[in-house]
Amino acid sequence: MSHLATAVSSPNPPALITEKCQSEENLMSDGIAWQWPNPHLKRITVTDEHTDRLGHTNNVRYLEWLEAVAWDHIEALGLGWDLKKQLGKAMAIVRTEIDYMAASYAGDNLILGTWITHSDLKFQSTRNFQLVRESDSKVLLQAKMQFACISLKSGKLSKMPAEFVAAHEKGLARIEK
Repeated sequence: MSHLATAVSSPNPPALITEKCQSEENLMSDGIAWQWPNPHLKRITVTDEHTDRLGHTNNVRYLEWLEAVAWDHIEALGLGWDLKKQLGKAMAIVRTEIDYMAASYAGDNLILGTWITHSDLKFQSTRNFQLVRESDSKVLLQAKMQFACISLKSGKLSKMPAEFVAAHEKGLARIEK
C-alpha cells in the first residue's frame, strides 16, 4: 500500500525522535539489512501517544518521523535552516510514497535510516527511508520522498545554490562507499 502526500518541509522539524543513535557502526553490525550502505540513523521509542484506536502506530506519526530524520540528516550534511533562509531557498517535498510492511506498537524501539539516493544537483533530489524494529530487525516501513528546490520568496522552482549541491554530493557519496 502506498501513501501520497505533498508538503513543504517545515523549518521546525517535529521533536518526536527520542535520541540520535550512539554509533552507526554498532547498529549496522546488529544484523539489519539496510537498503543502502551508510544510513543516517535515528532511534525512536513508540509511546502510547503515537498509537491510534487500532493500537498500533498511527501513520501520521510515521510521516512526522520521516520529516524529522530528513531534517536531521540534511543539517548533518551542512545545510541547516539558517543557511536556507540566508540563501532564500529550500527543498520542498513534492511526493511521498510509503510502503507499510508491518505494524509497530507502544514500547517498540525502532531505528529509522535515511539516504539521499538521487539528485540531478540542479533542481531535485530523492531521499529513501527504512524503518526497522530493533528487537527482531523486522522492516516495518520503506518510503521515498522527492524534493524540488524552491525560492522561499515565490515558492517557485529554483536552481540549487552551490551549498545545496555540496550537501547533496556529501549525501550521495555515503551510498557509494
